[in-house]
Amino acid sequence: MSREQILREVSKNQPAERALPVIDIPVTTTHAEWVEALKKRLDILHVDVREVTDYSAIKAILQQQAVPQERSVTTIVALGDVSTYIETVKEDAHSLEDVDWAIIPAHFGVAENGAMWVTESLIQYRVLPFITQQLAIVVNRKDIVYNMHQAYERIAETNYDFGVFIAGPSKTADIEQSLVLGAHGPKGMTLFLLG
Repeated sequence: MSREQILREVSKNQPAERALPVIDIPVTTTHAEWVEALKKRLDILHVDVREVTDYSAIKAILQQQAVPQERSVTTIVALGDVSTYIETVKEDAHSLEDVDWAIIPAHFGVAENGAMWVTESLIQYRVLPFITQQLAIVVNRKDIVYNMHQAYERIAETNYDFGVFIAGPSKTADIEQSLVLGAHGPKGMTLFLLG
């Protein structure tokens, strides 16, 4: 049988089309409960959650934690006076190999799993949240969704080259079932919950 014959036979024997299932999960909790659920989930994921009212509160915390020899970068203009604003880094991504702290924004967070949605437009360099020793993410309290269904609805109509859900520092328990944080990425993560 020739290739063309095989393809003709395959195209004749296709299953009937079916509509995608409707997944309608009713949300019966309030936004305030979502925020509390997010904080509980992040505690399980070993993320330090800091509730702040504005960027000056974030600056104060960062200045308290600052170690002079550590390199800190940010993609948030408002934090450029306490951390190197990333647009001033003109080299390629290899110039970020010695970053100790990276402070980045997130578009939104997901309460059910603690994930923060981040795209390349917010971080400039795709490698930044993974190469740093410590990662700090800033997300607005009003930008918390309940579950991944809402998250995917929110990003369905957006355009981005690169996007990732980040939920805590990297971790593994493959070796002797012993939990290791920072196995292949940041050793620690802080979430600044703004608003």
